[in-house]
Amino acid sequence: MAGKYEKTEQIYEGKAKKLYTIREYKNLLLQEFKDDATAFNAQKKGTILNKGIINCELTNYIFTYLNKKGVKTHLVKQISPTEMVIKRLKIIPIEVVTRNIAAGSLLKKTNLKEGQELSKPIVEFYYKDDSLGDPLINDSHALAMKLASEKEIETLKKAARKINKILKPFFLKRGLKLVDFKLEFGKDKNGKIILGDEITPDTCRLWDAETNEKLDKDRFRFELGNVNEAYAEVRKRITGN
Repeated sequence: MAGKYEKTEQIYEGKAKKLYTIREYKNLLLQEFKDDATAFNAQKKGTILNKGIINCELTNYIFTYLNKKGVKTHLVKQISPTEMVIKRLKIIPIEVVTRNIAAGSLLKKTNLKEGQELSKPIVEFYYKDDSLGDPLINDSHALAMKLASEKEIETLKKAARKINKILKPFFLKRGLKLVDFKLEFGKDKNGKIILGDEITPDTCRLWDAETNEKLDKDRFRFELGNVNEAYAEVRKRITGN
């Protein structure tokens, strides 16, 4: 299958993925997942065993599920253990974070305690800019910086809430609490906003539903140990592999 999609030029390398153009398919890209792990705006670096394979497989599985539920994503197909073909998007430089349970940076901004269930999900925007540390922004900031129009801002919020409603029971059925998660969106060749990037333990906080054991990148961030095992456990619960 990979032979049909011949990668040509590398056009991007981020903390967790590389992007390549594909010969004869100008509106598609090849997305390759890496084993590299970073935290605290890349101040901490390392690797997680088989992370590229696990995150590619999880994103393929979850995006396929979301597509079936009416959420348009950039996924075309997975073509190797670490590679998938995706639609080329013009990424909107806003990270959309949805929170169901108090954790992470929310604890520094509020009087909420870790593990506290939120009465209503919180949707936050962060400006996607490493040099500024991906700061928290509001709608007015996004409009002032011309990151998105008012209509597009509402589209992002609506999409995040819809995806949250789909994924909370999806994870819970597999013994996982969806604590919070980051989404990225972009515009396809027709200007339609669709979901891009990935959904993995890199971008979600996932806790065991019974014990609240952390099974995500927080294990790497905070030296909790058993990082490889946590990623493998999430993969097993979701895909069965």
